[in-house]
Amino acid sequence: MEAVVFVFSLLDCCALIFLAVYFIITLSDLECDYINARSCCSKLNKWVLPELVGHTIVTVLMLISLHWFIFLLNLPVATWNIYRFIMVPSGNMGVFDPTEIHNRGQLKSHMKEAMIKLGFHLLCFFMYLYSGSKCTCR
Repeated sequence: MEAVVFVFSLLDCCALIFLAVYFIITLSDLECDYINARSCCSKLNKWVLPELVGHTIVTVLMLISLHWFIFLLNLPVATWNIYRFIMVPSGNMGVFDPTEIHNRGQLKSHMKEAMIKLGFHLLCFFMYLYSGSKCTCR
């Protein structure tokens, strides 16, 4: 059962790495004016909820399977994703809003957040890989 948890977490983490890279590429396209703000934000907002669900499922799985260290490592990022999703101001298109993305350095902060998430998910990928291989060797 433990190996199944880590295999699922590894696959989910691969999807989250892919999403983080997608966010970085799309935001850099906006920064270089290859796409406009509206299409960039609509592309990114489409993937905010799947990212939230994917990360939350892994966090809950680690809680249920009693992997406390991994759960506590994932908890702040999952909480941040939920907070960002809930705190979208009314009238905005979503977490990424085309009217505000160029204001107050939001583009840079979104890019920095995507880079941090990419690093975090890469760290988790190798941690799940190592933990999963320990489970199957017993």
